[in-house]
Amino acid sequence: AAQRVEVVAIASRDAAKARDASARLGIPRAYGSYEALLADPGVDAVYIPLPNHLHVPWTTRAAEAGKHVLCEKPIALNAAEARTLLEVRDRTGVRIQEAFMIRTHPQWQRAKALVDDGTLGEVRAMSGFFSYFNEDPSNVRNVRAWGGGGLLDIGCYLINTARFIFGAEPARVAGTLDFDPRFGIDRLGSLILDFGGRHAVGTFS
Repeated sequence: AAQRVEVVAIASRDAAKARDASARLGIPRAYGSYEALLADPGVDAVYIPLPNHLHVPWTTRAAEAGKHVLCEKPIALNAAEARTLLEVRDRTGVRIQEAFMIRTHPQWQRAKALVDDGTLGEVRAMSGFFSYFNEDPSNVRNVRAWGGGGLLDIGCYLINTARFIFGAEPARVAGTLDFDPRFGIDRLGSLILDFGGRHAVGTFS
């Protein structure tokens, strides 16, 4: 429905899946590899919704192919990886953005405006809870080697929302994690973020 975007291609490692998706979604071109899509001169920007551990390598390859990138969160598995993408951005001259919908969605823009214009008074604290049930061992969120776990999947929303609403970075953080003995991923976490007299607390699972 976007007015300023035309979806022109979709790629999969399986050409049949790409063709099926393109037919169902009305996307003109289907590719049986990511490399083929990146070689398409008619593609200006790509959205990358791959498993977490593939975000940095494919964002890098897309940028090096001259494509702007909207990469699903988390854009990287750690701070060092994220910093490499700053170098990639500067070297290639493309735009790279992490797909956190709260920063662009109209309802969250409105929430931010209510905080910034003082409608709610001085916001000193916020809290959040985000959880769902998932015990599928084959699900990417439960595979440690692929960047699975609660913090990178949903705990990051609590952190990003607090940074967005307060318009600042936390001065101090504290947290605790409980790990699933079967999968080795964090399945429960709680956090406190101190924004210099303003606090965000939350639990994710």
